[in-house]
Amino acid sequence: MTSEAGVTLPCLADLSAPMTPEGQQLLDILDPHLPRIAEASADHDRDGTFPVEAFRALAADSVLSATVPRSFGGLGLSSVHDVALAVMRVAEADAAVALCLHMQLCRGITMAYELRHADPAGKALAERILSLMGTGGAVIGGALKDAGRATELRPGEEGGWLLHGRKILVSMAPFATHFVVATRTRPESGPARLASAFLAADTPGLTVPDDWDGMGMRASASSEVVFDDCPVPEADLFLRGPVGEVSHAAMAGQTVSSIGLLGVYAGIAQSARDLAVAGVRRRGGVPAAAVRTLVAEMDVKLYSLRTALGAALLHTDHHSGRTSDDPAERGLRMIAPFQYAKLVVNRNAAAIVEDCMTLAGGASFTAGHPLSRCYRDVRAGWFMQPFTYADAIDHLSTQALDMEH
Repeated sequence: MTSEAGVTLPCLADLSAPMTPEGQQLLDILDPHLPRIAEASADHDRDGTFPVEAFRALAADSVLSATVPRSFGGLGLSSVHDVALAVMRVAEADAAVALCLHMQLCRGITMAYELRHADPAGKALAERILSLMGTGGAVIGGALKDAGRATELRPGEEGGWLLHGRKILVSMAPFATHFVVATRTRPESGPARLASAFLAADTPGLTVPDDWDGMGMRASASSEVVFDDCPVPEADLFLRGPVGEVSHAAMAGQTVSSIGLLGVYAGIAQSARDLAVAGVRRRGGVPAAAVRTLVAEMDVKLYSLRTALGAALLHTDHHSGRTSDDPAERGLRMIAPFQYAKLVVNRNAAAIVEDCMTLAGGASFTAGHPLSRCYRDVRAGWFMQPFTYADAIDHLSTQALDMEH
């Protein structure tokens, strides 16, 4: 990495620059899209509409296949650090667009990870998904959160499985061509197992109600998806471990899949900070001591957020390809920095936005103010898996105190 002065620097864990040529390529492609995304953000937030035009433009420039390996038709970006940096830049323009973009980019990262670590059946399915993303224009939504009873797969009468249940908070659901659904099997005999099912959006029994009306991330189209005995062939399942069993090995894949999402909240914090500081500068004169203190403290929080996240991302990139390590130990090594960074990002991003609203004054409490949108959007970070706050505290304290889980 080289600074503007031409001095060679080590890799810095502060999300200031990409670590790979593919990461720089993605930033260069994204850059001309950002002004248009930012210009439309207020309207989409007010109306709760999905930015279809922006995503079509991103797809046309191969952004949606950026994390697909080159052998499958993508740009070959494999660094979660650079994914998070790209998502952060988009979030500075519109956090809801960034949230949806991460859902797509993380799918390529996750499927490439499955190619290295899954069983033969899982590798075959990962290859098909990557091919669809790289050359078939597939946009894949992740359906994780159950609405009420757990989503289940039961054996079909003619082989395969039938998926039944309902998911909520499925970002960009109306725009997706396919879904990966977190579920579990309900076999006629033997233990129930966790699974991820892969379905096309036009699968019989799959419907996407137009029911999204969120407090924040209003342009994300995070609606429900309903599965009414949708047929799922055996070959379209990633089978996991038994239901109720804690798998430390699986935590490595969870980290690779989800840590880049923290870039969304880093971007919100950066955007809010820049808005507030620009407002202070426009007032002219010498700001009051309390204002200057708040600005300095805000920048300390932002630096802490970015360095904690940057370090955790570099840690993830280092360990994700180490296939010779013990899977359980590697999972534990990867999930802890992710959860440390997640807590730091969630706390500091929300605190920064609050500080910015204090600096901006009462105008920021109106619905149309950009800081009002930051305030609503930043709160979504606390709900993102893995883990919720309670689960993160449970896991981290259990490991620190060497307790049985």
